[in-house]
Amino acid sequence: MVARVIPVEEFDLVIFGGTGDLARRKILPGLFRRYRSGQMPEGARIIGAARSDMSADEYRQMIAEAVAEFGGEESADKDGLDGFLRNLDYVPIDAKGTGGWDALAAKVRQDVVQAFYFSVAPSLFGDLAERLHTNRIANSESRIVVEKPFGRDLESARALNGTLAEHFDESQIYRIDHYLGKETVQNLMAVRFGNVLFEPLWNNHYLDHIQITVAETVGVGGRGAYYDKSGAMRDMVQNHLMQLLCLIAMEPPSKFGADAVRDEKLKVIRALEPVDSHHIVRGQYDESSDGPSYREDVENPRSFTESFIAMRCHISNWRWAGVPFYLRTGKRMKGRSSEIAVVFKDLGHSIFEGDEARHRNILAIRLQPNEGMDLQVTIKEPGPGGMRLVDVPLDMTFADALGDHEIEEADAYERLIMDVIRGNQTLFMRGDEVEAAWQWTDPLIAGWEARNDVPKHYEAGSAGPEDAMMLMHRDGRRWREIKG
Repeated sequence: MVARVIPVEEFDLVIFGGTGDLARRKILPGLFRRYRSGQMPEGARIIGAARSDMSADEYRQMIAEAVAEFGGEESADKDGLDGFLRNLDYVPIDAKGTGGWDALAAKVRQDVVQAFYFSVAPSLFGDLAERLHTNRIANSESRIVVEKPFGRDLESARALNGTLAEHFDESQIYRIDHYLGKETVQNLMAVRFGNVLFEPLWNNHYLDHIQITVAETVGVGGRGAYYDKSGAMRDMVQNHLMQLLCLIAMEPPSKFGADAVRDEKLKVIRALEPVDSHHIVRGQYDESSDGPSYREDVENPRSFTESFIAMRCHISNWRWAGVPFYLRTGKRMKGRSSEIAVVFKDLGHSIFEGDEARHRNILAIRLQPNEGMDLQVTIKEPGPGGMRLVDVPLDMTFADALGDHEIEEADAYERLIMDVIRGNQTLFMRGDEVEAAWQWTDPLIAGWEARNDVPKHYEAGSAGPEDAMMLMHRDGRRWREIKG
């Protein structure tokens, strides 16, 4: 069974920042894979736009090298790459001036789907939006894609939304979060809302707690200047982890449609309670044999910015009353892992005694690496010797279940870009959703700044600060192991 590929409509996609790192590493190699899969129509065109003064042929050569480096095994398809490159064009452009805009206007068609990817700093969003309209390039059906950060607090997020709203309707704005393009994240909605097995149990009667972990082995690297002004809270919790929490906790939408899904996600954010200071742990990684400390990475010996954060959250509604959500994310940790663990309650009464009575069902949803799900169930250990119970994973590896067939592997970015072309906003954040997330986040940041809170140090390659372990232990629980 080969995965179905449904072609999209003919389109013109303009990538502002088309020579940048994101375009070369993710966007264009991903579009090449969509081209090879047959999802891009022959008439589709991709136009790079950036400050660099180069010809279209020089741009094609740059992208050919990028695809060779980041495109995976499929980049060896020379005929496919040649066909893809023929769809590429380039325009040198001045985002704040007049240079290049007439040339871009002459290239972008008005009778196909128009999409404009703002792969640039947010400070340029307003300039690009204004010039797209003053030069009559964009129209009422055009779509724009904007990357995070969507502001750094509520005030700046409102200003950014206001700037975009001056030229584009909310239905035209696609705020991209690549976590929502992952196969397992989308399967989360299918598993939860498509199976009677789970939805009746998805509440405080049956669930003990939920853990969301996003652990990285890398440090801040070359992002030190940006990261030291944001930290783990702004960089990860306010967007990525918040989105995962919403998908886990939201009520069933009336239908699988953009506004219906986003309405329910917004309700979750608005129902989040403020987090007490003793339910938040912030940390910074120390120097190790594998690399420098956080403060050395960001070249700020007095930095109080967190590279790790863990917290206990609660949602004030009927479904989740009394069920804690534990969020954890950090850099330079012992393993690379993104996982949602749904931990079920103990049996009301166990017929077994001693250690045999202490077993729990856990639904583990792995976002990376090795995307998939498994359900931990309790069985009798095979063999003689009495009733010995063991926990084993009930395998839900989708490729194995479907057999040894060709399963289409698509990067999160390419999935989401194809959704933009289709006009499907389901997996993109709405403006009020972004603002609500900042409204919850801002007081937490203001609180630890007012307390002059100092992050706890943790050993690089560990599971984070010891205080994060205690956050769970005080509640009689423990974090899921991060495997190295």
